[in-house]
Amino acid sequence: MAKWTAQHEAPEPLEGPVVGTVLGGTIIWFVLFVVQLPFYAWFADRDLLWWVWTCAAGGFLGLIGLWYVRGREAALKRHADASAARDGDPRAS
Repeated sequence: MAKWTAQHEAPEPLEGPVVGTVLGGTIIWFVLFVVQLPFYAWFADRDLLWWVWTCAAGGFLGLIGLWYVRGREAALKRHADASAARDGDPRAS
């Protein structure tokens, strides 16, 4: 089991515009869904309807992801504000 032990410390997670990234991906999935709708019969004739419904599912799962990351961002901000207030930071309001 020793060969599976980490030899170095894990790096810090990358933080970025998470809400914007999830929003952009959700919009792309919904756009792809809407663009494929006029070709619904073409997809149906070739047994490729899963393409259309995959885009719809991606859009709806993106909405769930958007709800999640917005809540996560709010929780991180509340935690940072509480930590700053506890430490006596005058910038905390």
